[in-house]
Amino acid sequence: MHVRHLTVSDFRSYPTAELPLEPGVTTLVGLNGQGKTNLVEAIGYLATLSSHRVATDQPLVRFGAEQAVIRGAVVRDGRETLVELEINPGRANRARLGRAPAGRPRDVLGTLRTVLFAPEDLALVKGDPSERRKFLDDLLVSRQPRWASVRSDYDKVLKQRNALLKSAAPVLRRGQRRPAPRPTDEPVEDARASALHTLDIWNEHLASVGSQLLYARLRLLRDLGPYLAKAYDEVSAGQSDARVSYKSSLREAASAELAAGEVPEIDQLRTEILETLAELRDREVERGMSLAGPHRDDLVLSLGDLPAKGYASHGESWSFALGLKLAAYQLLRHDLGDDPVLILDDVFAELDSGRRERLAAMVADCEQVLITAAVDADVPGTLTGRTYAVSLGEVALRG
Repeated sequence: MHVRHLTVSDFRSYPTAELPLEPGVTTLVGLNGQGKTNLVEAIGYLATLSSHRVATDQPLVRFGAEQAVIRGAVVRDGRETLVELEINPGRANRARLGRAPAGRPRDVLGTLRTVLFAPEDLALVKGDPSERRKFLDDLLVSRQPRWASVRSDYDKVLKQRNALLKSAAPVLRRGQRRPAPRPTDEPVEDARASALHTLDIWNEHLASVGSQLLYARLRLLRDLGPYLAKAYDEVSAGQSDARVSYKSSLREAASAELAAGEVPEIDQLRTEILETLAELRDREVERGMSLAGPHRDDLVLSLGDLPAKGYASHGESWSFALGLKLAAYQLLRHDLGDDPVLILDDVFAELDSGRRERLAAMVADCEQVLITAAVDADVPGTLTGRTYAVSLGEVALRG
């Protein structure tokens, strides 16, 4: 799989830009702020419908423009497909696939698959649990795009359940403080009964969708583990034992099973989520928020017997984050029987010479590698191919 041509209009700093591409290595060279990362960000957006730099679409549209357009010609198995995304902040985005309108933008997911590694990915090791959950869920969707709808459904259910907990909390607390209702309390008790019934319904929804998402994450993590160990060994020259396990918000016994690598069936997970929510009901009502479910989970990254967060050196943290992304690449390559597009955004400048050379050797056989760098010297000489100079939004092929 590779991108043959990229076109952007009113995207980031570009009124318009054309970028012809080929299989193999392509390097975009330019000082910081010249627009090189904007181009690989556009390719990543075509694959994932999201940016690795910002959480919303508004910054992606050039100042003064109403919309941005990204268009990419994707080649897989000798067949070319045109993917086009129209980014409309404040309104629904639109997509076209093969020049025909797509029903929803997420219908284009899977047409292009990318794995992108950037300095921001150091947060996978040093950052909040949300960074690691996002990594896992993004990889889940890249592997099987149908999980995008499950992920979206879970977010909607969680939002509704949290809204109920916040709005119904005063009624529920008032009922809890009265040991026995009096006749004058009937309106309060009726309201409390109604709130509890509605909460039970949302518990069912959360457990139903959440168990599917949790099951998919656990299976993915089980498959990813061996690739991580190998990738970390190759990047760091075998200096430590990199492992990853799942930290669940479920009850202690169930959480311990998941941390040990167990993958229960969906029905078992659904039952466990419901029972955990039942135990947490009073605390959730008091705090007005959902305290258990996939949205509260985390990944534990370990080097040997020690957690990477807080114990790993800066170089080890870089190796771990890079190992996670390379493991994702190898997993997708194995699943698809085809290479995703590998994007290395300002990565080599952050690595010591040994890690640079080992990374270059690892990616040399990838079908398409897109690299951004401030200066040519950052990129190992073994990675030869096309080089574009990027300056103030102008893109020019060298020699």
